[in-house]
Amino acid sequence: MNGAQADSPSVQFCRYDSGVAEVERSSYGTANSMAGWNPSVVVPQPPVALSDTRPTELRHPVGLGSLVGQSPAMQELFALIQKLAPSSASVLIAGQSGTGKELVAREIHNLSPRRNGPFIAINTAALPEDLIESELFGHEKGAFTGAVERHLGCFEQAHGGTLFLDEIGEMPRAAQPRLLRVLEDLRVRRLGSRADVSVDVRVLAATSQPAETRLRDDLYYRLSVFQILLPPLRSRAEDIPLIAQVMIQILNRKNGTLVAGLDSEVLRAFETYHWPGNARELRNVIERASIVAGTGMLRLKHLPGTTFGHKPAAPAMGAITLLPGSRLSEIEEAYITLTLQHANHNLPQAAGLLGITPRTLRNRIASFPKATKAATSSG
Repeated sequence: MNGAQADSPSVQFCRYDSGVAEVERSSYGTANSMAGWNPSVVVPQPPVALSDTRPTELRHPVGLGSLVGQSPAMQELFALIQKLAPSSASVLIAGQSGTGKELVAREIHNLSPRRNGPFIAINTAALPEDLIESELFGHEKGAFTGAVERHLGCFEQAHGGTLFLDEIGEMPRAAQPRLLRVLEDLRVRRLGSRADVSVDVRVLAATSQPAETRLRDDLYYRLSVFQILLPPLRSRAEDIPLIAQVMIQILNRKNGTLVAGLDSEVLRAFETYHWPGNARELRNVIERASIVAGTGMLRLKHLPGTTFGHKPAAPAMGAITLLPGSRLSEIEEAYITLTLQHANHNLPQAAGLLGITPRTLRNRIASFPKATKAATSSG
């Protein structure tokens, strides 16, 4: 068949959504792919000090592959992943935006018998409704206007491996019956084709919204043979020092900074903050602070003052000027534009910071005037 089968371990993606702690694998010889930090392969570096007053054993993070944590909730998660990985059963991973759902899916894949096959991830909320079936099932040349060549869908690309369907609760109802049929038969038919193609794929799905109210009952039960619920970062504050340590190491390599760690005031601020954007927001805060500091310990003055209640060391990335009589729609446009700029125009990341889904964010942007649309889409 024409599905993608790998002779060596590979991680591929249709769309990547960053999570708890990820690092470019090109540093380790696999170009153009992403994977989590792993103590067994990380390039040796000087120890990262977390605090002047914290025990030195925190310098050695614990976890499962790219997932980091020593809290009881994370230890239970690691044990569950190891139990589920060897099977071929579908798993539905639920959790707030930024909790690391894709990283969990990758670890299930990496520990499974399919580890040498491809890992294909697609964010269903980030795709226009009229392209979802083409991306999932593929199309033949001439199947529709713009189909200038054959395209293998994600099911065929994932043949012999794992397909991860992120934000499955955002899938349009019209596409759900066909997805259910493919899951039951493991056969796909490209748009414009008359022939079915058999696929050997394990399907993992994730949602940040209650999927049982957004999916057909039969599809929901088919996807949720097992369920994993990821805890929000605020409920496992004891893991923040470990996650921060890993992120600092990764961001030092990425940005050429020489940050040594967090001072005790920053660590206390991190452990008491509510983190609505979860680990993704933590990474954003650490990256910004690391660039501001450049070297040494991260201190409160390096953090965004609007979030942590102090005068920042550098000007804020942006501000909204509110005038009496401003329309609510104008304020929303300005705030969304500012958030997109803060997230470097990464739509899923900006949606996570705003507490909405990428599809909802895209719909909001579509309602903006042309000038605002241009500002939100510029890189």
